[in-house]
Amino acid sequence: MSNTGSTLLLRNLHDVFGEIDAARRRGAIDEIFHEDAVFYDPNSAVYRGRDEIDRIAGVIKATHPDFRYQPISPPEEVGNGGRVRWVSGSPGKPPAYAGTDFIVARDGKIAAVYLFFDKLP
Repeated sequence: MSNTGSTLLLRNLHDVFGEIDAARRRGAIDEIFHEDAVFYDPNSAVYRGRDEIDRIAGVIKATHPDFRYQPISPPEEVGNGGRVRWVSGSPGKPPAYAGTDFIVARDGKIAAVYLFFDKLP
């Protein structure tokens, strides 16, 4: 399946890092990530492959299961790269934190994700 960069960015936010159900999260990872994909987090950790991305996405979601990711601007694409800025927090409350996801896509799937935390808008 081939996806646009915008679709990949939004699915990564909602269907991977925003998904509490482990089976649905893994299904999304298998659909939108390359087998050898890499996730770089801002603490200098690197997670390689679908299994590790699935594991860390579950760990992150478990720390705040009620939080939702909300894009604060439309995803942007340039060549095989893209970014989306977002906020996250409990529904009905002010956002707790903000970030930007950058991806590198290859053949309609995510090859790499770079996460940066931002100041709240």
